[in-house]
Amino acid sequence: MSLPALQKFERKIEWQLRRLEARKHIIERKIERQIRLFEQRRDGIAKKIEEQIRQFEQKKGIRLDDEVRFIRSWIERPLSIGAVTPSGKLLARTMARYVDPASDGPVVELGPGTGPVTEALVEAGVSPSRLVLVEFNPSFCRILHSRYPDATLVQGDAYGLRRLLETLLLQPAAAVVSGLPLVTKPIKERLRLIRDAFDLMVPGAPFVQFTYSVAAPLPKQQIGGFSVEASERIWMNLPPARVWVYRKT
Repeated sequence: MSLPALQKFERKIEWQLRRLEARKHIIERKIERQIRLFEQRRDGIAKKIEEQIRQFEQKKGIRLDDEVRFIRSWIERPLSIGAVTPSGKLLARTMARYVDPASDGPVVELGPGTGPVTEALVEAGVSPSRLVLVEFNPSFCRILHSRYPDATLVQGDAYGLRRLLETLLLQPAAAVVSGLPLVTKPIKERLRLIRDAFDLMVPGAPFVQFTYSVAAPLPKQQIGGFSVEASERIWMNLPPARVWVYRKT
């Protein structure tokens, strides 16, 4: 290729690169505008729901601070929050019922949120000092720390359970109680979580999980070496839920 032809080719490439860069900036600006619009709409929805809750509070003379925190967190990160509202008392008590308060070792709770299941565990006789609370949301962590100062609080992603707890636990756990949204995760991640949990527990200890889904969060045909039992559907919870209990056989 002659020098003039090469120079012409280089100018053409430079022009195409500038054109591509200009298009990239246009696309980036469009994406930024869409993100801002989404955030504005999201914040507007959250404020509207909070206003309705506050009106209900005034009418009924009650406070629903935990519900407001849950709804805002769910709107901001819908796949990372296991519920739209905190677990109802009946669901929380049903989950706590599967944990033997007389057992030895720590009781690990995954995704405790603002602590309704934690409260049920304590009411059932589990000492707060035995509790290991694994929570990702920093706002919920602050609430849990103020409500259960004697518990061990771990801020982190519970799906990395082995990394978070294998050096923290001084003895095998007596139970793992989970409020995580398991059904939003691929089956491989769910299976890895429960296997990691059983590696941290004493033989026969329960892995307790609730779900709103009709199907089991961990289908029995896809896991081997575990026994499975389920509670009756808890219709009084909003929305109705069921508790599933897995044990390593």
